[in-house]
Amino acid sequence: MHRHARTRVRLRDVVLRAPGVAWHLPRILRNASGFGIRPDSAWSIGAMFQEAAWRTPNDVFLRFEGEEWTYCEANLIVNRYACALDQKYGVERGDVVGVMLENRPQTLFLVLAVVKLGAVAGMLNHHQRGQVLSHSIGLLRSSMLVVGAECRDAVDRLDDLSASVVDAADVHHAAAFASDADPEVCANVTAGEHAFLVFTSGTTGLPKASAMSHLRCSRSWAGFGGVGVRLARRDALYCCLPLYHNNALTVALSSVIAANATFALGGRFSASTFWDDIARARATAFVHVGEMCRYLLNLEPTPAERAHRVRVVVGNGLSPELWDEFRDRFRIRRVVEFYGASECPLAFVNVFNVPRTAGVGALPYAVVEYDAETGAPLRGANGRLRRAGRGNVGLLMSRVTEMTPFDGYVHDAKASEAKLIRNGFELGDVWFDTGDLVLDQGCRHVAFVDRLGDTFRWKGENVSATQVEAAIAAVGAIDHAVVYGVAVPGADGKAGMAAVVLRKNAAFDGIALADGLYRRLPTYAMPLFVRIVDELTLTSTFKNRKVELRAEGYDPGAVGELYVLAGRESGYVAANLPVQNDP
Repeated sequence: MHRHARTRVRLRDVVLRAPGVAWHLPRILRNASGFGIRPDSAWSIGAMFQEAAWRTPNDVFLRFEGEEWTYCEANLIVNRYACALDQKYGVERGDVVGVMLENRPQTLFLVLAVVKLGAVAGMLNHHQRGQVLSHSIGLLRSSMLVVGAECRDAVDRLDDLSASVVDAADVHHAAAFASDADPEVCANVTAGEHAFLVFTSGTTGLPKASAMSHLRCSRSWAGFGGVGVRLARRDALYCCLPLYHNNALTVALSSVIAANATFALGGRFSASTFWDDIARARATAFVHVGEMCRYLLNLEPTPAERAHRVRVVVGNGLSPELWDEFRDRFRIRRVVEFYGASECPLAFVNVFNVPRTAGVGALPYAVVEYDAETGAPLRGANGRLRRAGRGNVGLLMSRVTEMTPFDGYVHDAKASEAKLIRNGFELGDVWFDTGDLVLDQGCRHVAFVDRLGDTFRWKGENVSATQVEAAIAAVGAIDHAVVYGVAVPGADGKAGMAAVVLRKNAAFDGIALADGLYRRLPTYAMPLFVRIVDELTLTSTFKNRKVELRAEGYDPGAVGELYVLAGRESGYVAANLPVQNDP
């Protein structure tokens, strides 16, 4: 686990912070109905946005690059989009509409129009190209693909597209002449119907399309909007994450609409201008993901980073070792870290503002023992799963029920079934295998430890890649690091390897790095190889792609200078050995 992770959350930690939650009790109770929504309930994101527009028509809903739209104005625009999609393009309830646009108001209006019609918004990653994009579009099986001008060339280069490609500008033009009445079908859409198709990041291969139902959105509405983030009408939540990401589409949007607050949309994330962008957006909160917080901390301090009005941040990926520095340096009063995934029925939210935790989970879950070699949950002599126990790291499982269904991956029944564990603790029960290792902190709190695929076994011990990455980042001369396991001929398990980017004008010091890591890591967790690279490949949501790095392994012919650990005294030395990675 992380060196600075909180190993236990005690009842005292929760009780001491409970008054801060009680202060927001009216807001919490107002949105608590989301927890009681059933699959057949008439509840949808489109209807909730519509009701928010009726309730506070003159409040600002959207702010983007100096322009503003009130809830009433935005709702009328969304209705025109919905009418155009219906009457000109024939979009009906249950249809999938592919959406491939960069962040701008029209993207948000289009997505809300699609779900108001009871259709499904297939949120394509606008950074994708070639085979990956063709694969993603194929998974949608959509008859209509709305594409922004900035993405048109990438789509035109694809062969055998079955979907009808429509320019976003044409939809916008058609909407200008359409009716602005609320679509009648919106009131009939049920929670069990799909709202979005959201793609996994593809960090280790081709993306999968995860179905996101309105029921899942209702849990986000209540859990994030009502209990976790707890925005007020005067608040503005800044979101520069791409709208195809669930943290933007579900977490941020539901938190804003639940409070009738303002969605301050950013075009894209830029660490160097982030705090200036926050000031221009007049934001009091922001949403993050992945390595965003580390990028902000890596910059030299500026007056802007402490002159903002932000009091709460929400997201996942803030490492425990950065928690206090991030909170103190940027004067953040409340960190709403959470655990969740596009396909997972479960979420944990840091409701009580306890440091270094992903928060509390209200839905049924289990943290179980696992096999580090296969990644499978272990079963006891009776054939049932075995709980890891408080204070231990285990594999997180989410109970699948009618109220917490697993919506699965679209058009991939095999992959969907592979995520399910049946007859886990009793005959007939079903559990969703998250593939994530968490620390059971007690009081129904967990801390994220690692993706199971990022944990490897070396010298008979389990090594957490994120733990090693955190240790490397603490040494000083390294700006960013990615750790993964590589096979070594004749050795069991996988040896640790790190690809690192040095800080500007810094030189690599193999002795200093080894000394720093020996002081921070057990011997078995020491990376055997280090490769110096100019940059690391990231997904558009700041997650590291490791598939190419694993394939290169410690091949001396790969790009970047290669070093090997020669011992505590000698440190990392230049590798001149004619070794190749064992496939």
